Amino acid sequence: MRIVLATDAWEPQMNGVVRTLTRTVAECRAMGHEVEVIEPGQFKTIPCPTYPEIRLALGAEEEIRERLRAFEPEAVHISTEGPIGIATRRICVEWKLPFTTSYHTKFPEYVSARFPIPVQVGYAYMKWFHKPSGRLMVATPTLRDELTEHGFRNVSPWSRGVDTTCSGPIANPSTRNSAERTGRRPFWLNVGRVAVEKNIESFLELDLPGTKIIVGDGPAKADLESRYPEAKFLGARFGEELARCFADADVFVFPSWTDTFGLVILEAMAAGTPVAAYPAHGPIDIIPGSGAGAIDDDLKTACLEALKMDPETVRAYAEKFSWRASAEQFVENLQPYPEPQKTRLWRRLRRLARVRGKAA
Repeated sequence: MRIVLATDAWEPQMNGVVRTLTRTVAECRAMGHEVEVIEPGQFKTIPCPTYPEIRLALGAEEEIRERLRAFEPEAVHISTEGPIGIATRRICVEWKLPFTTSYHTKFPEYVSARFPIPVQVGYAYMKWFHKPSGRLMVATPTLRDELTEHGFRNVSPWSRGVDTTCSGPIANPSTRNSAERTGRRPFWLNVGRVAVEKNIESFLELDLPGTKIIVGDGPAKADLESRYPEAKFLGARFGEELARCFADADVFVFPSWTDTFGLVILEAMAAGTPVAAYPAHGPIDIIPGSGAGAIDDDLKTACLEALKMDPETVRAYAEKFSWRASAEQFVENLQPYPEPQKTRLWRRLRRLARVRGKAA
């Protein structure tokens, strides 16, 4: 198929949404699909307030129209609810062009944590945005049920994967804990953006033996570093350095309540590192019964339980998650429209473009 992916989250951003989308695009292309990505780097942008790593596209709508006409997609997927997502949604609604969407972040809770905006307002916006979507893809059954209760329609599963084939410590749990680090064991690790919505402070407040290690950057880093001097803040790490951080840890601690999946959970498990978390979206669907982690309303209890788990069992569980299976599920959800309707649509749009060109 010819697939358009419209997203406000793309490289060089580093987060779970971007990793999910880039791997999905790579797998779709490997399966023979042609994918056109519409992303912020193709337009003039401004930094997102409170999150400058995210660039918001300006004046993208006309170019998106032209790219849709030229590419003639058989499926359109709108991944995010930002400026590119809004512009693409507007075009699809205007042209009566079927499209799908996905729900990557608990946007209402995320915004409410940063600004004095009620959660209900965020949900009203999200329901408006996703209402015309043929399918709303979500990562977990728990999130599907919650959104359905909020009045969302056409909610379909789209799971995630993890790369367990790369070389280095992630591929071999027997090398865990081999790197030299200062500090007392056990090592309790958190990896991700250091921001208020990630709830990292609840992890740092725990009375745990050993050493807490935070990997990542973000607006809350300086404040937390000054208030919790006993923790080690290593900043951002990538590639082999990041893999070593995962492998050196005794437990990965995931305190977030706003993520919809938590891709970093699988990445920790792929290194043989068990995960401790609250019973939130993502952990509650991934961890129970896995032997690869523990969840509890008392995060300390979950941490101490996870510490008992076997790295080989943890790694074996991670191997069940495949990016190819995730991409196949994504493609199944795209709902390509029938060939006769598609042909008429693009013939009409080309005719409209010629008329407008002559008028100009």
